Amino acid sequence: MSSGFVTTKDGVQIFYKDWGPKSAQPIVFHHGWPLSSDDWDAQMMFFLLKGYRVIAHDRRGHGRSTQTDSGNEMDTYAADVIALTDHLDLKNAFHVGHSTGGGEAIHYAARAKPGRVAKVVLVGAVPPIMLKTPANPGGLPMEVFDGFRAALLANRAQFFRDIPEGPFFGFNRPGAKVSQGQIDNWWRQGMMGGAKAHYDCIKAFSETDFTDDLKTVDIPVLIMHGEDDQIVPIADSAHLAIKLVKKGVLKTYPGLPHGMATTHPEIINKDLLAFFKA
Repeated sequence: MSSGFVTTKDGVQIFYKDWGPKSAQPIVFHHGWPLSSDDWDAQMMFFLLKGYRVIAHDRRGHGRSTQTDSGNEMDTYAADVIALTDHLDLKNAFHVGHSTGGGEAIHYAARAKPGRVAKVVLVGAVPPIMLKTPANPGGLPMEVFDGFRAALLANRAQFFRDIPEGPFFGFNRPGAKVSQGQIDNWWRQGMMGGAKAHYDCIKAFSETDFTDDLKTVDIPVLIMHGEDDQIVPIADSAHLAIKLVKKGVLKTYPGLPHGMATTHPEIINKDLLAFFKA
C-alpha cells in the first residue's frame, strides 16, 4: 500500500505515506509543528524520482492521525516512530527532520534498534533546546512560548495565518517573493490537526532537552539551517548542536528562512542528495 495507518500501543492511529520500491533505501521525513507529512511534498517527489523509497507520517494529533489529548510529548513521539519503522521493517534508513521533527528524529535515532538508522539530517531543527534556562542562557524566554499558547487559544485559525504570512517563510522580509499557495497550504495542514495536540506540542518542541540524544548518536548527522531563521534562531540551535554530535556536518544558508525546504527545495534537495550519497 502507498499509504495507511499503524496503530500504536495506546490505540492511536498514525497516518503514513510509503512510496517507491520497497527494496530501495528508505528516507523517512519528520515534519514540523503544527503541520503534516504534506509539508515534505517537494522532497518526497524529488527523492522518489531518484529511485528512493520515501516515507512520511503525520505526528499524533497532526494531519490525518488521531487527534490525541495525551501523549503529545517527545518520548511518545519517538515511540510512535518506533512503531512505524517496526511496522514497515525499515533498515539502514535516512531520517530527515524539520524543526520539531528534527527533535523527533534525533530522539528516535538515539533509541532506535541497531541497523535501523544510517544517517540523520536536522533542518532548521530545535535541538539542543529552545527554552532559555540557566544552562542555556541564549535560548528564548518562556514568555515567547506562552505567547504561542495564548495566540492558539485565542484564535488558532488566525494564528495559523500569521505564522506563514510572516516569519516562517521569511515573507515579512523586504523584497520577499511571497507565495500565497505556500501560505494557504501551511494553514490547511495546521487546521487539519487537533488544537489540544498542537497546544501540548509547544511545550514538547520548546522545553525538551535533546543534548543527550545528540551526544548519543554515533552515525553521520547533517545539520542544515537558514541564517535568517526567525522561528528557531541559528545561534542557539545549529551552532550548539554541531558541537555535541560525534560525526556532524554543519551547512548554513545565508538569507534563507525557517521554511527553506519549501521555499528553496532546489538548494536543499541537492545538498540532501549529496549527503545521502557521501
